[in-house]
Amino acid sequence: MTKILKSYLTSTEARVYVACLASYNAGKLVGKWLPATDVDELRQGIAEMLESSPEPGAEEWAVHDYDGGLGRVFKTESPDLEDLCAFGEALQSVDDAAAFLAWAEYSSGYELDGLDASALTDRFNEQYRGEWDSEKDYAEDFVDQVGDLSLIPENLRSYFDYEAYARDLFMDLTSVDRPGGVYVFDFNG
Repeated sequence: MTKILKSYLTSTEARVYVACLASYNAGKLVGKWLPATDVDELRQGIAEMLESSPEPGAEEWAVHDYDGGLGRVFKTESPDLEDLCAFGEALQSVDDAAAFLAWAEYSSGYELDGLDASALTDRFNEQYRGEWDSEKDYAEDFVDQVGDLSLIPENLRSYFDYEAYARDLFMDLTSVDRPGGVYVFDFNG
């Protein structure tokens, strides 16, 4: 099953724009971009932003923007800060942030809740099958790795239908379009 990546990653800096709701409701924009990788640091940044509000007794806040692709996964103004920071930390630690975001966007979001950064990266690494030019290229490599065609005489191997085999493989796998190819994930593994 092929999914289309909605937007391409331009920054991997995991941060959020947190706004003071008392100021916002009074017609003033008071907020701050904060790193979203350490929950204690984020909470402290939110508290400092609220203290700087010109509105007395400001205590409510909302996330009004995400950076580093976080907005593709977190689509709320009031995310769970621990989940957000665990995800932000994992995003910073993986080798391929764009593939990680594609994985998170298309995996079931509830399966990611409550996981720390290490568990998130472990699950991503277990399910990520790499970048390929196409589903067919993945199927060709898979067949080569498994060695199934080695039992067939050389002159008959060219009749093997890799496109049909790829269609069968991708009944259980997911491909997400990326510039120049696809990311492949096994959400069952």
